[in-house]
Amino acid sequence: MDPRTSDLPGEPTSLWLATAPETGYPPLQGEVEVDVAVIGGGLAGIATATLLKEAGQRVAVIEARRVGHGVTGHTTAKLTALHGLAYAQLIARFGEAKARAYADANASGIREARRLVEARGIDCDLATTTAYTYTEDPDEAQAFHDEAAAGATVGLPIELTDDAPLPYPVAAAVRLGEQARFHPLRFLLALAAQLPGDGSHVFEGSRVLEYRHGEPCRVTTSGGTVRARDVIVASHYPIGDKALYAFRMTPHRSYVLGVRPAAGLPEGLEHAMLYGTKPHHSLRTHPTGEGPLLLVGGEGHVTGEGGNTAERYLRLEEWARRRFGALEVVYRWSAQDNRTLDGVPYIGRAAPGMRHLYVATGFGGWGMTHGLVAGLLLRDLIVERPNPWEALYEPRRVNLHGASDLVGMGVRATRHLLFDRLAGQRSWSVPPGQGVVVRDEEDGSVALYRAADGTLTRLSAACTHLGCIVGWNDAEKSWDCPCHGSRFEPGGAVIQGPAVRPLKKLG
Repeated sequence: MDPRTSDLPGEPTSLWLATAPETGYPPLQGEVEVDVAVIGGGLAGIATATLLKEAGQRVAVIEARRVGHGVTGHTTAKLTALHGLAYAQLIARFGEAKARAYADANASGIREARRLVEARGIDCDLATTTAYTYTEDPDEAQAFHDEAAAGATVGLPIELTDDAPLPYPVAAAVRLGEQARFHPLRFLLALAAQLPGDGSHVFEGSRVLEYRHGEPCRVTTSGGTVRARDVIVASHYPIGDKALYAFRMTPHRSYVLGVRPAAGLPEGLEHAMLYGTKPHHSLRTHPTGEGPLLLVGGEGHVTGEGGNTAERYLRLEEWARRRFGALEVVYRWSAQDNRTLDGVPYIGRAAPGMRHLYVATGFGGWGMTHGLVAGLLLRDLIVERPNPWEALYEPRRVNLHGASDLVGMGVRATRHLLFDRLAGQRSWSVPPGQGVVVRDEEDGSVALYRAADGTLTRLSAACTHLGCIVGWNDAEKSWDCPCHGSRFEPGGAVIQGPAVRPLKKLG
């Protein structure tokens, strides 16, 4: 192991998890009947359940671990309709009408966050900010001119500028005012706290093992069953994958440091959120009792293909020090997102012939805004209100915009599924606190983990979703699947789906 990776900087948790209260919702026991079952207690699931209950529906949120401890608890929490350089691409791929629908949906998501905060008196540090996308490469400047023009087309006041609140020059930038940032977990937990009662429920520690479409639908966990007219799968990556999402999305991980520069922050940075291109870096601040914390994100890669993931934290720290000078690293964490073939999330009815099954997934790094979009759209679909965004986000859509990505995704998945079984080291030497995948004549690919006390855990390295071979994530101490993003604890328990069963223990 590289000695530089043995002592990573900062506390290994997100700012959000470190500064939010614990939850204590009960696990599902026995049988419960509601109008709508929501699988997943992240922002998309909780927001959807909240809006459905406002509309008079009885809801049950079923969370495998703790509410908000998944993707929402590890986001950088930007509420913005400026998603990199999205709008010129959206117009080219979908036409002006659907690009305007995307802009309108995300602007509506921000307005909905503000409405809920005000109406429910939520203390979550919600503040208005300006969003920027910028580049340091002059060769990219034309793309920024195109994005500003696309903004005018879709009805967003996206401005072209060469000025950004950074301590280094930019070649070009676009900005969009009246965006927002917040504490996502405090927002989420406040909404969740108001769900139970009047026939509605929140269940934690209840991993869904199966859901069946029907009249009623049935959602089964190890402890009980929920019967519901409709089921929403908001588990980040759809479990049960009834519509081949495994072949239409790619899971990506990225890394975040919460830092305090010794020289303070450049003027204007406290009221800005920035996304840099080539290489991608994210910047935003958040208030704390010790002053503003700067969140620095980057070093993204396909899940399970990151190599030495601990090294990525160190590279991100080096980049932050080059840009902001001496600094203290307070927190470090990583996040996972799914990217669809054409760059637009899948929100709506999940599969042909299943009119009572809905999905929200593929947010591509913009899940805070799109989680609220999902709530608004799914509510309207379930209570049968017209919604102008339905066609854009249709999960069953077929188009050619992602055809080359589909081929590449299939090749990558096949490579991992077949050829990774032939790989793996022959030596069974495993340092304490580390894991390796080895080849065994009898058991094939074996995932070995040695605990700090020397205890060796021996697992099948085949992911229980579709059988791809997992890899060791040395920064997060987890087994990660490179095909569809399932993650497992060193002992094999599921951290993140689409897998629902632990890695098989070997003798």
